[in-house]
Amino acid sequence: MADLSINVNGMQLPNPFVIGSGPPGTNYKTIARCLKVGWGGVVAKTVSLEDTDVTNVAPRYGKLWTPDKGHVVGFQNIELISDRPLSAWLDEFKRCKDDYPDGIVIASIMESHNQDRWQELTGVLTETGIDGFELNFSCPHGHPEDKMGAAMGQNPPIVQEVTSWVKGATHLPVWAKMTPNIQDITVPARAAIAGGADGIAAINTILAVIGVDMKTLRPIPTVEGHSTPGGYSYQGVKPIALRMVKELSTGLPNTEISGIGGVLTAQDAIEFLLLGSSTVQVCTGAMLKGHKMVHELIEGLHEFMDEHGFENVRDFVGHSLQYFTTHHDLVDRQKESRVKKAGMRNRDTEWGEDLASVTTSLTTNE
Repeated sequence: MADLSINVNGMQLPNPFVIGSGPPGTNYKTIARCLKVGWGGVVAKTVSLEDTDVTNVAPRYGKLWTPDKGHVVGFQNIELISDRPLSAWLDEFKRCKDDYPDGIVIASIMESHNQDRWQELTGVLTETGIDGFELNFSCPHGHPEDKMGAAMGQNPPIVQEVTSWVKGATHLPVWAKMTPNIQDITVPARAAIAGGADGIAAINTILAVIGVDMKTLRPIPTVEGHSTPGGYSYQGVKPIALRMVKELSTGLPNTEISGIGGVLTAQDAIEFLLLGSSTVQVCTGAMLKGHKMVHELIEGLHEFMDEHGFENVRDFVGHSLQYFTTHHDLVDRQKESRVKKAGMRNRDTEWGEDLASVTTSLTTNE
């Protein structure tokens, strides 16, 4: 049977499937459940220093349904980072590593543009025994108003600077999580790598409005009669996420990429791997299907690798990138193909005419 394990930036994962930062990894209990049922790793919900103001509202989720209301195809949230005190997280990260020493636990962190704050947060979390960091440069709602999250991630010089601060405060691997709410995702990604990032995670949610209530005529989700744009995720974002992962893979070769966006099935996850991701994160999918969806992902990956003869995951990471080209090249390739086909038809016609001539000659001689 194929080997699903993979080593990424020194972290040994039993499989490439990772819980993405959000509600599925919001405390010790949920993180432990993820590791117990078989996820390759967990990126916990984003944390900050205790004096960072985090106040969530309710309701804070909205769904995009198919016209017949049979299936959810898109999901929006206006949820902020963790509103639990850092002290609680420090205890629970330690407990996670005590109870699951081989489990990969990654802390997602976000802070204001202040070196002391980023390095203080990094330092105390490193001491808990976690395996790595993911820098949240990408949350599209709430804290960007305070120049955090996506507002920071849309400023490449700041991305580089903050990444270097974190790398200067820890020996652990660091991933920078990119916002899709930008013209060229490779620009801040390059800045993060220049700042010392070991890998890139992409994409975070897309800033969106999920819809309007036809009875109240108010945007969804509605809080005290009002709303705000939030982060759009789930199946509807997968094509955009795949395109951006492809751009990162080709634009930053030899960089570890953790692909994120709309993963619901094993095929979804495998597509990210084929386009250059060495790990694949799932958040909304796990929220709607449950933590045990990883069993389907593992089974599907085994079947895919056996079918194609891949012995390990690295055998096919980025395999499909070789088939991308420019539109002009596609035109040239199609012209060349048509010329070849026309030539084959001409040869077949000439061969047929020659055969007919020989047959006629033989018949005449008889």
